Amino acid sequence: MTTVTEPRTLTRAERRAARARRIREPRTDRIFMFCVYLLLVVFGLVVLMPLLYILASSFSSPEAVSGGRVLFWPVDFSLRGYHAVFENPQVVQGYVNSLFYTVVGTIVSVTMTIAIAYPMSRHTLVGRNVVMSLILFTMLFTGGLVPTYLVVQSVGLLDTRWALIIPQAIGVWQVIIARTYFRTAIPQELVEAADIDGCGDLRFLWSVVIPLAKPMIAVVALMYAILQWNSYFDALIYLKNPDLFPLQLVLRNILILNTTGGGAVDASVVIQRQQLADLLKYSLIVVASVPVLLIYPFVARYFTKGILIGAVKG
Repeated sequence: MTTVTEPRTLTRAERRAARARRIREPRTDRIFMFCVYLLLVVFGLVVLMPLLYILASSFSSPEAVSGGRVLFWPVDFSLRGYHAVFENPQVVQGYVNSLFYTVVGTIVSVTMTIAIAYPMSRHTLVGRNVVMSLILFTMLFTGGLVPTYLVVQSVGLLDTRWALIIPQAIGVWQVIIARTYFRTAIPQELVEAADIDGCGDLRFLWSVVIPLAKPMIAVVALMYAILQWNSYFDALIYLKNPDLFPLQLVLRNILILNTTGGGAVDASVVIQRQQLADLLKYSLIVVASVPVLLIYPFVARYFTKGILIGAVKG
């Protein structure tokens, strides 16, 4: 039968000798790291404190919010703000519309961005520099709001869902990011090896480039998704049917309707409306931010993921 021996406890002299053998960091390095951690803590508090204040205010009573008694913890816990938001049937419809615009718009934008950026990254494409210069030109100079509206009207997109997807489908900045990634991360040797094996361009793009570009695609998709989710100005211009309004526009209308007096002459009614409007500001922020906060952790892991490890041999 084998016996298990317990680990021997080090004596004080042995612990002192072990500490002496450790490499001591210079005092300047320790001061520098202390300052770095201190700045990180300060920046973290600067970001975290407003979020805590908004969250605490959304779960407080209207009187506590208007009276300025809320700091970082709910006062007179209440769900009245969320009840006022979700009692409006247009909020649910706005959620459905925003999900449609975000999902479909992101898919269309990412597909078109890859379709433009990948050919621009290959040196075999004739005239790629001219085309890229024209794309960059649109980043600096645009036709303006009125010409854009006339174009959307002429192609029959007014008061349709595609009015929020097609005009803003391609972002120049995202094209630059994707083009730079394809040009630096997809080596020419990999393209030549695929040509020797008889792999066509579309097959190479689908089977090789896209799997290797998952981190970049995730970042670009997140940028497009946030842009689509937070967009309301295009809907304000192009849409007239309330059933097509995205969530941001619905929440904006709710906030405006609750901040107006509505012709009431009773002072108590006006005060209650103003208190509810102050509470709705924080409830609307939480309602509109939750989907993005839920999506971000699943995409953030791609930001620091290794790229092309072992993709090219030799």
